[in-house]
Amino acid sequence: MTIDSRSAVSAGVADRGSAAFEGRAVGESWGRVAARSKVRGELQHAADEALRPCLDVVVTRSTRPHAEILGVDAARAKAVDGVVDVVTGADLHALLGDAIFTGPAFADQPCLAVGKVRYVGEPVAAVIARGRAAARAGAEEVAVDYRELDPVHDVDAAVRGAPFVHDELRPSVVFGDLAHLRGIRDTNVNYEYVLRHGDPVEPPPGSVTVSDEFWCPPTHHVPIELPFTAAWRDGDRLEILSTTQTPSYVRQSVADLLGLPLASVRVRTAPLGGSFGAKMYDRLEPLAAALAWTRRTAVRIAVSREEAFLLTTRHGAAVTGSMTADADGNIVAADADVRYDTGAYADVGPRITAKSGMVASGPYRIAQAHVRSRCVYTNKPSAGPFRGFGVPQVTWSHESLVDELARARGEDPAAFRRRNLLREGDVSVVGTPMHSADFVGCLDAVTAALDWESPLERPTGRYRRGRGVAVGIKAVLTPTISNAVLQLNQDGSATLLISTVDMGQGSDTIMAQIAAEPLCLPEGAVRVVAADTDVTPYDTITAGSRSTYHSGNAVRRAAEAMRDKLIEIAAARFGVAATDVKITGDGLVSTQTQQKASIPELLHAHFGARGTTLTTEADFRTTWQPYDKRTGRSPQVTEHWFAGAAAAQLTVDTATGRVHVEHLAIAGDVGRAINPALVEQQLTGAAIMGVGHALFDQLVFDEGQIVNGTLLDYQLPSIHDVPDRITPIVVENPHRTGPYGAKGVGETTIIPLAPAIANAVRDAIGIRFTRLPLTSERILDALAAQEEPS
Repeated sequence: MTIDSRSAVSAGVADRGSAAFEGRAVGESWGRVAARSKVRGELQHAADEALRPCLDVVVTRSTRPHAEILGVDAARAKAVDGVVDVVTGADLHALLGDAIFTGPAFADQPCLAVGKVRYVGEPVAAVIARGRAAARAGAEEVAVDYRELDPVHDVDAAVRGAPFVHDELRPSVVFGDLAHLRGIRDTNVNYEYVLRHGDPVEPPPGSVTVSDEFWCPPTHHVPIELPFTAAWRDGDRLEILSTTQTPSYVRQSVADLLGLPLASVRVRTAPLGGSFGAKMYDRLEPLAAALAWTRRTAVRIAVSREEAFLLTTRHGAAVTGSMTADADGNIVAADADVRYDTGAYADVGPRITAKSGMVASGPYRIAQAHVRSRCVYTNKPSAGPFRGFGVPQVTWSHESLVDELARARGEDPAAFRRRNLLREGDVSVVGTPMHSADFVGCLDAVTAALDWESPLERPTGRYRRGRGVAVGIKAVLTPTISNAVLQLNQDGSATLLISTVDMGQGSDTIMAQIAAEPLCLPEGAVRVVAADTDVTPYDTITAGSRSTYHSGNAVRRAAEAMRDKLIEIAAARFGVAATDVKITGDGLVSTQTQQKASIPELLHAHFGARGTTLTTEADFRTTWQPYDKRTGRSPQVTEHWFAGAAAAQLTVDTATGRVHVEHLAIAGDVGRAINPALVEQQLTGAAIMGVGHALFDQLVFDEGQIVNGTLLDYQLPSIHDVPDRITPIVVENPHRTGPYGAKGVGETTIIPLAPAIANAVRDAIGIRFTRLPLTSERILDALAAQEEPS
């Protein structure tokens, strides 16, 4: 694999020598924080930390997809040597009541099943033991008596009606906009978003319409680090160490669960070994907290790889879509009916349903669009956030349709897209204007990298070659809140306190650079403290590629406040006005008297002591205008947009069905690259994950049972499946309110990746695939069907 990076810089990017960028951090490829310790295996992850002695917890899991629990017999489990206790959902419900039902959208998921089970693998009883082996042995001895109920596994069958996974909808207090759904019964559809843009009209003469049914299967995140949570009482307080992207959320959730004030709950994290959404919201923390608090003991839960497959998945999604272009090649209408399979519990499915529904027609100028997007319960493991937040599933549909529409008109797929793409200032179908979303620049960058206009050598034998392109759009999570506290130490170093969690995306490095820029601090001078709710301030979430923009703005404000404080101190010392003082890499200097003082000298003189600190804090909040209930539109539905594109050149082996990607070009408009090297890594990493979704990743179910829930059976791309050549392209179109113009990047290139590959396969062998992944077997079956006489 060869990676050759390029950049496409928009004219709006400030020059490095301008006054806006007097520091020496932003725009530089500083080394990733803790890179050396990661490579050497020295970095301490949560499960590596030395804790107080903890009892191990292993759960007994349901063997039925849908059943009443008639009884739990734990006698034999309690007799196992080392087992201390066995706790059931009924036990916790008797102590904590309905508070054990948690969830960000609906309070529908108990930490241990109460009354019934709703998927194969649901926790039924928790075995607490001295040692993991004893806990596992005890869990195998728990006997559960069930009365089986009819399950529903297919998302469209669930939409049609009974059996119902839940008796009624129970909105949580987290998402207040769902309160009106409380008490609704006899439905598996827990949320519906409808978008209506323009008035439906008859297609004009000469128009072309394409339509199809698309399917994206559920997939798993497969982070290298497995989920882990430890919890213990410290007097009248509860302490939690967990692999979570959402420490502030977990703190509030656990406080609600146990009826404790926030000050009585502490949640700590360590650097995460990957997540991609798998470690958000409620995972292991409610059970660990409930056991530690009610049993007055320290516990830890470390799941196996097989158990991790049961904790959360990406939503499977069915999309019925159509698009129409007029005689001039302008897209005039788009329709999409989207059904998200959220599994047995809603998790954040309603948010995914809306956030993806509003971009289900793609980044195009369209006169009329109608989208119906629904979140649907089934008797399968709960689906939750996954890199892209549901948007890759609808992009799979609209980018396949756009490609087919271009072909139906006899047009080049890239040229057809270019004509119809949204530009700066255009209003999207959801009603929000475009800013800092250079779709055309991204499209042009990836097609140029593949030399799109040149003739493609197309062998006619066993191997067939093709090219494909796709464009993606996503809205950043809005509204959210981020806070930052900055401590400047007397020696000129700094400590940054934020609750953004570094899970491999490099946020600790990026935030250090943003903090260093106004203060002209060198690389390595800013340390970012790991999230700890006793120490680091509130942050809504580390997800949705929001951190660089939201936390970055809070950090920038805190750093600028620190710069202003230093200037005031220096002005008093120099006896000049603050406007006559500037900060440089060597310290502070008076432009009037040429007096100078380094930061250590200045703080030592100011406080009269060594080892002192100067502190500033700031917050950053975004706002939105809620969707109109009738149209689903809003003039400010998001703080900013993500724009990305992917183009692939590949061959298909018609004898084996194997797809070999020769060259993959990917581009993302990142606003401004705070750290160009990390940005390229994020673009590349997301694209490689997208290759997996295009060709390999899928969870296979048999009557609700995952049949490939191990790394022996769940196929991931290997080094042999990675494209021969990858070209990540950084497009910079600064956002007017981003920190130094920056936006997020982590999800940008996974969004268009699968359709880009599928479009290239279509170009190579003439077959339009509508179901992912494009496995060798699926391609061979399609080739065989193509050759059959009609």
